[in-house]
Amino acid sequence: MLTWIILAILAVNAATFVSFWRDKVYAINGTRRIPEADLLKLALIGGTPGAFLARHMFRHKTRKEPFSTYLQLIAVIQLGGLIGFWLM
Repeated sequence: MLTWIILAILAVNAATFVSFWRDKVYAINGTRRIPEADLLKLALIGGTPGAFLARHMFRHKTRKEPFSTYLQLIAVIQLGGLIGFWLM
């Protein structure tokens, strides 16, 4: 069971990372972008590490507000949930 959970988290983070990369490429090419809501949804379901890694590597959406604030809020909520789960 734990193996499947780890694989699911890795898959969500990989999908998030690739989505940020694709959005960066779309921005450079001037083509239709991936909606910010979709990127935030990927982070919300567990892709936050992939989102932060992609933002750093591609220098993408690092100053975009309120996107950055929402992403940080998602990360804080998830971290709080993990700490709460661990303490139980």
